[in-house]
Amino acid sequence: MRQPTFFDKEESQHTVNAEELVLYALGDFQGRGKVLAERDLPLDRLRGALRRAADSFGVEELDDERAVTTLGALGAAVRRVPAFVAKHPFRVIVPTPLAERARLFHKEKIARQE
Repeated sequence: MRQPTFFDKEESQHTVNAEELVLYALGDFQGRGKVLAERDLPLDRLRGALRRAADSFGVEELDDERAVTTLGALGAAVRRVPAFVAKHPFRVIVPTPLAERARLFHKEKIARQE
């Protein structure tokens, strides 16, 4: 058995699915004082939250296609924009019920970590 080093990621006891990862990210975005509900946001604005969520769960970050597919499945309105407009060519509108669900999910996960 190999001894883990300081730089090895800790193995997650719980496997996280893309839906949980996106909910956590949306909750994190709101937890930082940003308005999420009913705004037409470029995906670029959510990438930091998605990265922090992946780090928090110790999993690989979602690529753009998987992130927007999951956002759409959760009920967000996602539209593609021309590639020359943005590095991550999608715009997202998160409805209020989804924003609230994400806020509660994030709050619950944070409370469990403490």
